[in-house]
Amino acid sequence: MITELSQLAVYIVFGIVLVVGLVLVIVLANFFGVWLRAKIADAPVPFSKLIGMRLRKVPVGMIVDSRITAVKAGIPLETDLLEAHYLSGGNVPHVVLALIAADKAGITLDFNRACAIDLAIKGTSKTVLEAVRTSINPKVIDCPNPATGKVTIDAVARDGIGVKVRARVTVRSNLDRFVGGATEETIIARVGEGIVTSIGSALSYKDVLENPDRISKTVLQKGLDSGTAFEILSVDIADVDIGDNIGAKLQAEQAEADKVVAQAKAEMRRAAAVASEQEMKARTQEMRAKVVEAEAQVPQAMAEAFRSGNLGIMDYVKMKNIQSDTTMRESIAGPEKHPGH
Repeated sequence: MITELSQLAVYIVFGIVLVVGLVLVIVLANFFGVWLRAKIADAPVPFSKLIGMRLRKVPVGMIVDSRITAVKAGIPLETDLLEAHYLSGGNVPHVVLALIAADKAGITLDFNRACAIDLAIKGTSKTVLEAVRTSINPKVIDCPNPATGKVTIDAVARDGIGVKVRARVTVRSNLDRFVGGATEETIIARVGEGIVTSIGSALSYKDVLENPDRISKTVLQKGLDSGTAFEILSVDIADVDIGDNIGAKLQAEQAEADKVVAQAKAEMRRAAAVASEQEMKARTQEMRAKVVEAEAQVPQAMAEAFRSGNLGIMDYVKMKNIQSDTTMRESIAGPEKHPGH
């Protein structure tokens, strides 16, 4: 009985040793190459951290390779920092390359700020490495942006002549303001506003053509890069063209509008005159009706006068003679009537 128990214990111990050995073999098979690569590069990573990264579903090879790259460039970064940035959704290789580029260029950029910049521009077409490169090598921005469909900024001088300008703005990244700073679109908008203001304050379009650098000076003096992620180095006027005579066009449109208003007022006066004429015609007809009514009462009055004895037959004859004489005089004094009229 004791012998059987001893054999069972031996089997159990052997099984445990076999399992442990199998686990060690699997660990060595999975992590030995990465561990050895880091060890040879003088950027060692303990097996425990390698296993922990695998359990946390962190890409072990990418984290170790990024640490090796940083250490070889003289930037000692621990895997815990790289792993934390990866778990927060960051791009670890870009952050490491950005730190190396900044260090070689003599730009002060610590790991935390690099991570903040990387997370701030996450989801855009830009990267933290591009931000650092722009800080080292300034970039040129077209104003206006051709992608918007406009190729020039149009403004009007004080003499009414339109001026079309195309500018090129040289900027570099300001890493201290990159997090929370405005983007290139803000730079383009502000520069465009400055150009319009500069042209609008010019007495004549000739002043703009003679001194296009006055636009650059006016724009640079406004401090348009405040609150943005960039620093404006220069504003260069690439092209200046003459546009339409906006002043004359506006005056012509105003004159046309005044003519329409005058025509409307004249039409109102004509309508009022027509209404007044119609009213006078109506009143004339009313007066004529009253005259006809009064004339109709004359025979009645004469008949009443005959009956009452106030009017004799001779008086009536005299009245008719006077009427006939009056009619004859009117016909003689009237205009001569031609045949056919």
